[in-house]
Amino acid sequence: MVEFVCPIVMLMLIVSFGAAFVRVVIGPTLPDRVVALDMAATIVVALILTHCVQSGSSYYIPAAISIALLSFIGTVALALYISKGGPS
Repeated sequence: MVEFVCPIVMLMLIVSFGAAFVRVVIGPTLPDRVVALDMAATIVVALILTHCVQSGSSYYIPAAISIALLSFIGTVALALYISKGGPS
């Protein structure tokens, strides 16, 4: 079942990453771009973890955790920047 589901999930994640990337590039406001960038990072983490499930190895799990942590810190930092009066 995993051999059948993982490629479908990866394809769906790649399509959603493309949509998030488009929103990062042409987002009308800075908050839209920040949310889209956070979503893109979450999708990258999901892609890495899907690859781990598909391959049966846990080698990339620390990288996924690191990306998720950096994404969270970056989102909080940009939210603070916007709330302090950064360009919107």
